[in-house]
Amino acid sequence: MPTSGTHPAAVFGVIFVSIFLLHAPLLELPYFWDEAGYYVPSARDILLNGSLIPHSTVSNAHPPLVMAWLAFWWKVVGYAPLVTRTAMLVLAAFSLVGVFRLAERVANTKVAIAATLCTAVYPVFFAQSSLAQVDLLAAGLMFWALSDYVEGRFAGMAVWFTLAALAKETAIIAPLSLAGWELIGTFAPRWRARLWMDGRISNRDSLRRIASLLLPALPLAVWYGYHYSRTGYVFGNPEFFRYNVAATLSPTRFVLALIMRIWQVGGYLHLWVLTVAMLIAMWTLPPQRDSGVERGRISFPVQMVFYVVIVAYVVAMALIGGAVLARYMLPAVPLVIILSVSTLWRRLVSWRTAVACVALAFVAGWFWNPKYGFSPEDNLAYRDYIVLHEDGERFLEARYPMARVLTAWPASDEIARPWLGYTTRPMQVVRIEDFSLDEVFSAAEFRSNYEVALVFSTKYVPGPAPWDHWRKWTELKARFFGFHRDLPPVAAAEILGGRIVFSEEKKGQWIAVIEMERVENARAVPRGSSRRVSFPQPIAR
Repeated sequence: MPTSGTHPAAVFGVIFVSIFLLHAPLLELPYFWDEAGYYVPSARDILLNGSLIPHSTVSNAHPPLVMAWLAFWWKVVGYAPLVTRTAMLVLAAFSLVGVFRLAERVANTKVAIAATLCTAVYPVFFAQSSLAQVDLLAAGLMFWALSDYVEGRFAGMAVWFTLAALAKETAIIAPLSLAGWELIGTFAPRWRARLWMDGRISNRDSLRRIASLLLPALPLAVWYGYHYSRTGYVFGNPEFFRYNVAATLSPTRFVLALIMRIWQVGGYLHLWVLTVAMLIAMWTLPPQRDSGVERGRISFPVQMVFYVVIVAYVVAMALIGGAVLARYMLPAVPLVIILSVSTLWRRLVSWRTAVACVALAFVAGWFWNPKYGFSPEDNLAYRDYIVLHEDGERFLEARYPMARVLTAWPASDEIARPWLGYTTRPMQVVRIEDFSLDEVFSAAEFRSNYEVALVFSTKYVPGPAPWDHWRKWTELKARFFGFHRDLPPVAAAEILGGRIVFSEEKKGQWIAVIEMERVENARAVPRGSSRRVSFPQPIAR
């Protein structure tokens, strides 16, 4: 496979400086959503007491590699969002080097540069690059493993896949799916030379490769054994397992989630610009020639490796995972990007222009919220969320420092845990699940338990689409994917019997503070008499 001998350290340096500068305005933001709910508390527990099993949040059995990485840098440099996000950018740059290395091995340096650029600016990858979450590193380590796999370096491949599984357990999908593919190859001698890597190797050598692919499951099993010995649970607490596995095993839900996963690897947040361009070029244009020689394609056995991993992730992530989050598909999307960019390079004269247009479409996706539902963590909508909560919670702390606050997760953590970066002291919390009609009505029945309500948009819900008028679709979303509509602040204030004293809105997200009638008494309580109300922990994803 062609390579240019590009030194990984030089590639890493260029990538890190580039993404650091792009993320510079975001590096001091407080922690967002699952960062605040699970990953940062877990890393902080490692920092404070060396425990790999978190105590300040429920343990969900996620392997501790990323959390230990953060704890190390906090120990060396200091605990601060700037340190956290810079440490995550190091991992993002390392992951992008993996994309570059893989693309260079299976195609060429031109395709590698273009595919790495497109991956770096793809909205989901870009947003996740500085967030303290685990999916991006698991994907990056997988790209390094695949690079060794296509080169026949199975010892290195096993190490990278092992680290990927210790970053996030679902990374084991890739080596297990490839082991299955290799096993099929041992029983298909007629087709092996065409469809499999090293298609003419003996069955004995093939079994050795399969063993190398299964090896990463052993350290992951050791981690689960350790987790069980300390907590009594193998795959996390029962509620986490129910939410992410037991409650997802429905044929109807699987079909719906499968459609969503296919969309996420082929069209989500302007990815369709690239995949549609690739399909048009592949179906309508002949290969270009350089000096009379036809530009080469990615070899078919390598393409099959990519397809096996992509399909395995699409199916597995449709089957498990309570929330159908786009970040779970990060191991698959860069493979689609590499295949698509390679096709554009092979068939378009002006392929650089096409790639530039794709990159611009991806950058536009940083700022543009789509007309369909999506998670704010998939583009810079997460920054809007953080800024809104900073403003609302600073107002809340300044005006009602001793009040009991009715709110929902993750704001319940944000105002009760000052080390998350939103407040300077803990506030008392009365927690509800969300701000749907039923939850707000329930909260109104015990309004004597709180003096202030902090209400906010818990989901990004665009204006009604044509399919939203189909009642059955709304019922299916509510049943299988936790869909609900938050009451607007005016309606919530009316039901709770209060008045809005602060409100702010940004691109479809909002936050408001509602003052109850008895709040004057709460504001008069001496500062020294604060107490914290306990509340249930959220389900981390």
